[in-house]
Amino acid sequence: MKKALFTALFAFMAMVGFAQQKEEWPALESFHTVMSQTFHPAEKGDLKPIMARSGEMVEKAIALKKSAIPASYNKPGVKKILSLLAKESKSLDKMVKNKKSEADLTKALTALHERFHQLVEKCMH
Repeated sequence: MKKALFTALFAFMAMVGFAQQKEEWPALESFHTVMSQTFHPAEKGDLKPIMARSGEMVEKAIALKKSAIPASYNKPGVKKILSLLAKESKSLDKMVKNKKSEADLTKALTALHERFHQLVEKCMH
């Protein structure tokens, strides 16, 4: 419960920080939308959204990686994190297609969510 509350609070603070940035990064927002709509149900044990949308997550991660990084977000290490986000999204999609266990899917989605927060933090500092 505490971890979920902390995660929600961190996500809120991160999005407030992004909202204060002058530039928009539509590809980041698109990825965040799919992430939030799949991760938060998974926190409650509902893996149907990620099972249905893992391919979309890959598409959004690749689009994010290929998108132009706005200057205010282009910090050292951002490109590397974008590459990892795309790679790990593909891995999660493969796990879904190979019908891995719910525990394995939850672990992989949680790690991908943490990678996204690593990106947010890197862009903010």
